[in-house]
Amino acid sequence: MPAIDQFTYGWLTPGLAYLLSVIGSLLALRCMTRARTSPQPRGWIITAAVALGGTGIWVMHFVAMLGFSIHGATIRYNIPITLLSAALAIAVVWIGLWVVVRRQGEPASLLTGGTATGLGVAAMHYAGMYAMKSDAAMEYDPWMVLLSIAIAILASTAALWFSLHVHGVLAAIGAAMIMGIAVCGMHYTGMYAMHTHLSDQMHMPSGATAQALLTPLIIGVSMVTILLFLQVGITDPDEPDLTRVQGQHASRYWPSRD
Repeated sequence: MPAIDQFTYGWLTPGLAYLLSVIGSLLALRCMTRARTSPQPRGWIITAAVALGGTGIWVMHFVAMLGFSIHGATIRYNIPITLLSAALAIAVVWIGLWVVVRRQGEPASLLTGGTATGLGVAAMHYAGMYAMKSDAAMEYDPWMVLLSIAIAILASTAALWFSLHVHGVLAAIGAAMIMGIAVCGMHYTGMYAMHTHLSDQMHMPSGATAQALLTPLIIGVSMVTILLFLQVGITDPDEPDLTRVQGQHASRYWPSRD
């Protein structure tokens, strides 16, 4: 059984993955703060979905994958499936945010949105793994896979709750750090479920190398996130009056339940 190394470059890739997950989560929380006080929250919700799904989850996953290697095996990535996994991550986060916004954070909406988003995040993870082709056969421990899905659902539910209830920059930073731990925990739990073995029936894989495919994608998405972060900023001039604004204009800022 060939050895799997999750830390080919030491703690560089997991540390960078966690940092980007925190940044994406923080940007998403700040966007949701703006959405809660905006007469047109849809744009902020979409931006939050891009930040959390694109950077906080998808970029985190593939930055961590840069440190993944299988001793004695070649790894390549299927480009269309890799891009599909990015779209999937953004789409499921948008669905989860939209569900809780429509129902204004009702417990049932958090459960529904968190479950749907968590299943989608897990699907993104395993779609990303399916995009990885190798001349070593890969198998998964079903119990560890189920555990990773459970972590994804819990993390997604917590993220949706934070998106509706976190106020203030320091609280947002703390929540983003917790979300980063949860997202990274889901990723490495899913990776721990993998086992590999060499097989004569396996052939040299086709596709792009990790550096050729993932590096420009990661840099591109990260640059978009930085630009969004500069636009949104880490301060919100309307935030001190958030409670008053919500109380006076709730029907204006949030879509009707009907």
